[in-house]
Amino acid sequence: MLLKKINTVVAAAFVLFILWFGTEFILSPETTAPTFGLPSWPSGDGGGFLIIKGIRDVVLALVLGILLVTGHRRALGWALLVEAFAAYGDMATVLAHHGSVATALGVHGLTATLMVVNGLLMMRETRKVATATATPAPQPA
Repeated sequence: MLLKKINTVVAAAFVLFILWFGTEFILSPETTAPTFGLPSWPSGDGGGFLIIKGIRDVVLALVLGILLVTGHRRALGWALLVEAFAAYGDMATVLAHHGSVATALGVHGLTATLMVVNGLLMMRETRKVATATATPAPQPA
């Protein structure tokens, strides 16, 4: 029961954090962009790409939030594992473009790794339920 509570709190924190960060990119991309870790960011018409990044983050948060609220915990575990690739991709992008190593590892890499850990713990939490559901009940003779 403790594992379920911890998983729920951590997953809810991810939902809120990703939703907040994505919303910041949509509402004020020019002030939020420097916090991403890249040495430079789009200017002129390139700012639209920042809004696209914000929309991506909001959608990722909504997927996690819907699975959390509806109680689809095993699917939530899988979604956390898959969505961690977005954060690892952000980390790789910052590193590949000679951005802040501290931000790449400390924000994007840490977020991705915590998402993987939370996803794996969610899968472990639901493992017994999935196994019990897959095993057919004995039929009376």
